[in-house]
Amino acid sequence: MVRIPAYKQLYTDLKQSIKNGTYKPGTFLPTETVMCEEYHVSRTTVRKAISMLTNEGYLLVTQGRGTQVQDISTSQHLNTITSLTETLKRRGYTVTTQGLNIEKIPAPTFIREILSLDEGDNVYHIQRVQCADGRPICIIENYLIADMIPNFVLSEKVNGSVSLYECLEKEYGITLKDAVEHISAVGASFLEAQILGVPTNSPLLHSTRLTYTDRGPLEYASTHIISDRYEYQIYLSGRS
Repeated sequence: MVRIPAYKQLYTDLKQSIKNGTYKPGTFLPTETVMCEEYHVSRTTVRKAISMLTNEGYLLVTQGRGTQVQDISTSQHLNTITSLTETLKRRGYTVTTQGLNIEKIPAPTFIREILSLDEGDNVYHIQRVQCADGRPICIIENYLIADMIPNFVLSEKVNGSVSLYECLEKEYGITLKDAVEHISAVGASFLEAQILGVPTNSPLLHSTRLTYTDRGPLEYASTHIISDRYEYQIYLSGRS
């Protein structure tokens, strides 16, 4: 039987306590001394577990104040192409799709301009609501160039546990190369508020993304995310 290191067990216990609300966002963890006594572990074990959770964004250690629980249901890194479903799964959430609609349609004018298509070219239009642990977190709308993924069937391939990008890569051999994303703040419309279960005009993050393969643009995506349940992390290095 494999013995789990004490710091990993403490990491797991603390993470679960944060997720289930025992330690609520904005509150502070007990001191190292208290945690050592409570969990019967050493200071080194406590520091390793806290370091792991800090690196994942669950905690913030501030000199003189202590270790504060952060309010991030998810955190998406902006230095790689990743989907919201993948980010939620990495955070340990159970991801489900609440409502899914897919249809093959002639590309609307604004999509033709974005994806450099001709009049009459078709796209797959996908609409869905993603949930984290049973709670709606975002509304996603995707437009995919139909000629690049013939006979595309999303409903049989993609659900809450499989991301669209994972499906494109594994089932259709698509290699995602680059993406350009724009993020802005918007107020929830009446319809968005009803779907997401928030008051009208509640703050949402609106993300639009243009994703490329080595053959050119493939996807345009528009996502409306509940702002207090999601955050983006941007990694910066040096100066030009």
